[in-house]
Amino acid sequence: MAAQEPATKRKRISKKNKAAWRKIDIEDVEQFLEDQRQEERIGTFTDKQDEDLFVVDTSPQKPAPSQLTIKQKRKLNALKPMRSHQALVNTSKVQDPIVKRNHVRQKKSGRNIELEVCNPTKPRHRQANADRGLYYEKLDKELAVRESGKKLPKIDKDIWQEEDFRDKIPGLKDEKGWISRDLALHVAGNIGRKVVKTHASLHHKTTKAKKFEAPHPGMSYNPSLKAHQELLAEVVEREESLIKKEQHLKRVTTTMFSKVTPEERDKRRLEEMSEGIKEDGEPESEDEVEVDPKSADNSYSTVNAPVENKKKSKAARNKELKQKKLQRQHEAKKALKKQTADLIRIKSIRAEVQEEAEELKDLKKRRKAAAERKKYETKRLGRHKFEEPDLDVNMPEDLAGNLRNVKTESNLLTDRFKLLQKRNMLPTTVAVKRKRAKVKRFPRSSHKEPGVSFQELRDRRKAAAAAAKANSDTIKI
Repeated sequence: MAAQEPATKRKRISKKNKAAWRKIDIEDVEQFLEDQRQEERIGTFTDKQDEDLFVVDTSPQKPAPSQLTIKQKRKLNALKPMRSHQALVNTSKVQDPIVKRNHVRQKKSGRNIELEVCNPTKPRHRQANADRGLYYEKLDKELAVRESGKKLPKIDKDIWQEEDFRDKIPGLKDEKGWISRDLALHVAGNIGRKVVKTHASLHHKTTKAKKFEAPHPGMSYNPSLKAHQELLAEVVEREESLIKKEQHLKRVTTTMFSKVTPEERDKRRLEEMSEGIKEDGEPESEDEVEVDPKSADNSYSTVNAPVENKKKSKAARNKELKQKKLQRQHEAKKALKKQTADLIRIKSIRAEVQEEAEELKDLKKRRKAAAERKKYETKRLGRHKFEEPDLDVNMPEDLAGNLRNVKTESNLLTDRFKLLQKRNMLPTTVAVKRKRAKVKRFPRSSHKEPGVSFQELRDRRKAAAAAAKANSDTIKI
């Protein structure tokens, strides 16, 4: 007989504190409760039928290959529930502990139009049904008119025509001018016909640029000789105007100042900066004279001479008044003589006035034309002013005659972008170039020559750069 294992002696633990209850082994109780809960979820073996517990294997030893097509497999998979929804399926068989539940149906917010139409209970429901019937009768008549071939009345009114609101309201447009426009606006607003003021740009075009501008015929990959020559002439004219403008700016800025050699420039700078500095052995000023302290006069003296109060005599004042009187008489005679001369040449004065009026009239016309022209120019929507892009042109030697060998010069996206800027739809922008950060570079210790310090390497590099610069200067000379 096998020896029986000695029974383990149970330890006796004090359970007077709550913390001591944690030392009790309750695994058997937990396992029993877990088995009980599992039986409630999936059921016990006694409750299940034999068909649920056992399956008769009728398949052969080697399973036959599936003969279903891919389309048939997809249809079968479509009938199965989605894997993402399997977590929502209730697989537990635990019965609901509350058999009777009070299911409260929530009341829908708002009106139930369908119920009001099918079962009207209030007078307003019946009135709404009657109005709806009249609307459908009117709609049926209009559809019948359209199907019969009769045309609807034409509307010849111009919706863009500007109309005065005072013409529609009687009594506001006063021919004598007693009722101002501001008062008419006030009255129209109070009687329920308020006039909404719109911006002036809504009533006129802000640009005359076309939505699509056809390119010049000379830009074709196989242009005619005349069209290509015209395009080249236009490009040359634009380049000449730019060169002329640059030369003008250079003439009025750079070439206005005289050029001096570096030695002369340094000499002038030294003279300017040393102005007023005393040199060794020179007096401070040319007027400086040695003064004997014994012979010097200690009396007070001022820099400016004293002012004397010289009063005019009575004879001098009378003489001055007489001269002023004669001067006024002379000026009066001169003005009278000028008036007489003007009367004689009144025809020429009239011609001068008329000529001046014509010049003023021409000036007003030019200013009006300039203002009208400026109204349709490209506006400045941002910091930068819009400038016409350069014309895309191929030189005669670059023309290929076919699309395979043609040299592309334009970009469709750039053309559309520039046209949107020209039509005041986008602000003009420029490409921003960012400065690259200065990076300190130094050789690694593993790449240095043995026994060479970093200072020596830097001195060598500076010497090499200085020698290269000297060679370049020699070549330029």
